[in-house]
Amino acid sequence: MKVVWRDLVTILTQEEVLDKGFSRAKKAADRVDDPVKVFRVRKQLVRMVQTASDIMSQYLEDTEKSWPSLDQMPVFDRAMVDACVGCDDYRHHLSMLGWGAKQMRKISKQNVAKITRSARFEVMHDARKEAYGRLSSIMRRVGPSLDWLHESRMILRNLPVIDQLNPTIVVCGAPNVGKSAFISSLSTGKMEVNHYPFTTKQLHVGHFNHRRVPHQLVDTPGLLDRPMSDRNAIEMQAIAAIEHVGSLCIFLMDISESCGTSLDDQHNLLEEVKSLLQDIDIIVVVSKADLMNPLPSNWDEVKNSELEWDGEGEPNLPILIDEEGCVTISSTESVGVIALRLEMARRCKENNKTDNLTLPEGWYRKD
Repeated sequence: MKVVWRDLVTILTQEEVLDKGFSRAKKAADRVDDPVKVFRVRKQLVRMVQTASDIMSQYLEDTEKSWPSLDQMPVFDRAMVDACVGCDDYRHHLSMLGWGAKQMRKISKQNVAKITRSARFEVMHDARKEAYGRLSSIMRRVGPSLDWLHESRMILRNLPVIDQLNPTIVVCGAPNVGKSAFISSLSTGKMEVNHYPFTTKQLHVGHFNHRRVPHQLVDTPGLLDRPMSDRNAIEMQAIAAIEHVGSLCIFLMDISESCGTSLDDQHNLLEEVKSLLQDIDIIVVVSKADLMNPLPSNWDEVKNSELEWDGEGEPNLPILIDEEGCVTISSTESVGVIALRLEMARRCKENNKTDNLTLPEGWYRKD
């Protein structure tokens, strides 16, 4: 089940829901016509109570159903919800809408019965007023949940849309090693930038297609670029969520240390990332190859092979290797990028353990 938080509609306030229900009720009553006054008034008041209840309860039910179910949500999205707004609060406030809708329909049934059983105008009007008062009281109970959902919608709609059916590549490394430039150089089209609600940094999501298969590049600044001791519990939750979607991890290193992080600290960070993403294949890539002196020995070979490749087939392009025998690239010069992209696509395909004969996660069969 793919969760697209941006599709969530705007949440009305309790005052807006009440105004919508009562104004529609008045219009419904105005359409009633009967020559006998007692019948006309009875029908008008019944119509007002039923319409007000139906409009407000239907809105609450529709809003509750429009939000994704946590039980049918992929592990990554559920972990993101827990890290951003809390799964317990998510369930509670959505259940409040269902409770409110049920109570409103019960109030409508009770007060309609009072109106239809009486021929006295005073009793009928009192029953209508009682119904309106009780409906307003229910809305006051539900109001905080509507406010919470409105605020949560503004947070959740900024989460990235990651399709778990497509290969996902987690890009990490120390700050300023060139992660954003790396993703931009690999991505086709404009790179998408989102904000994690639980960190002051940004989340970068890039995409590239290989043989018509979309591959997703996820950068996690603020999560996988500093020591374990500097991460809080919410960030660790986000890291655990990333583990569920990653097909491959690219760890970028800057051996020139121009990023501001020493080589020893980068190696320590690499070991921590390996311990955090134990089930994900990791490729260590040295960035900023154009700053190396001397340049990698196969620089010209890789550059020429990438220029000559026409984008078809499965070529065996040489990978740019530095003097230490490590995979390297130059995002600014676009050398080694295409070769690495092909290697990433090959690794993702090998690491894809999806069984096409099994049902996707979150699928529930009903007898």
